[in-house]
Amino acid sequence: MQTRSVITCPQCGFAKEETMPVDACQHFYTCSACGARLTPKEGDCCVFCSYGSVPCPPKQIEAGCSC
Repeated sequence: MQTRSVITCPQCGFAKEETMPVDACQHFYTCSACGARLTPKEGDCCVFCSYGSVPCPPKQIEAGCSC
């Protein structure tokens, strides 16, 4: 399972590597560059699934990922 993901702000394009929680989905994220408060896109469980380079650990487990 991967616990690091690069999250990219859709407002300003700033990208930052973050550690994802392993036991929950993260519903909010504040961009450290522009201050935008990100929420998941419709149909996604968390901001990492919407804006990250790797889906969140709960989704990885659900998909049977052997990351």
